[in-house]
Amino acid sequence: MQATRHGRADTVVVLDFETTGLSPDRGDRAIEIGAVRLEGGRIRDRFQCLMNPGRRISPFIEHYTGISNAMLQTAPPCEEAMAACRDFIGDFDMVAHNAAFDQRFLDAELQRIARPRRGTFACSMLAARRLYPAAPNHKLGTLVEYRRLPHSGTFHRALADAEMTAHLWLGMLDDLAARYHLERVPFALMHDLTRLPKAAVDAFLLAQTRATL
Repeated sequence: MQATRHGRADTVVVLDFETTGLSPDRGDRAIEIGAVRLEGGRIRDRFQCLMNPGRRISPFIEHYTGISNAMLQTAPPCEEAMAACRDFIGDFDMVAHNAAFDQRFLDAELQRIARPRRGTFACSMLAARRLYPAAPNHKLGTLVEYRRLPHSGTFHRALADAEMTAHLWLGMLDDLAARYHLERVPFALMHDLTRLPKAAVDAFLLAQTRATL
């Protein structure tokens, strides 16, 4: 799938799911979606919605996310919430931390309403592994502290995590632009970067620098 018409890495939708478990292939469902729309490197809009998966969630998930069964009882069904989410995403490319997880749930939930996404995913965790190899680890909270990025102090709620991921993503774009003298970072560059072996990263980015001279 090709990057969408926006083409810029600073013009994307950053999203995060909270779920009943680890895999939609095993019947797990989304219970919350949070998304942040970046345009030209600024947060322009936010979307957050709890969604009722049609069954009770486990005590572990309640404790991990802070989302209770009582909260989900009054939430809209997944299909209604995901229709609104799909409207918010539009045809933007998307970013998530550990994107393989969020992509699986997004695609599974959108398949249920027959409204597939158009944009391409990039993973902020994989990008951070290439750009910050000296970080203690590449969990979202660790990277936010490592880069001294703003955060609410709340983790494992979808909108808070999406906002932290957005700040991390923009921080990585700034670091790339400064380190490699790039006027603008295309989304395709970030997408390709996440797929490179670590040993090939510097040569790849230096080639981008030469291409802009």
